Amino acid sequence: MQRGYKEIFRLYERPSFLEGIARLFDFGGWLNQYHYSSSNEEADSRAIESDWRFVGEDLREAIRQYIKQETKS
Repeated sequence: MQRGYKEIFRLYERPSFLEGIARLFDFGGWLNQYHYSSSNEEADSRAIESDWRFVGEDLREAIRQYIKQETKS
């Protein structure tokens, strides 16, 4: 299962290739875009929630593959 980068909570946006090249010349840091939270606790909570969501998805996929393999036998 392929995950999209937009699904993962990050403190900052993942730049495209062209944005990455533009950042080479962005000496003032004008191109930086951050995801702001009202508190450190909220940012931590959102990041942990995102992590656990992907752990759950990995477990579901592993169980699905196991059941598929067992039904073939």
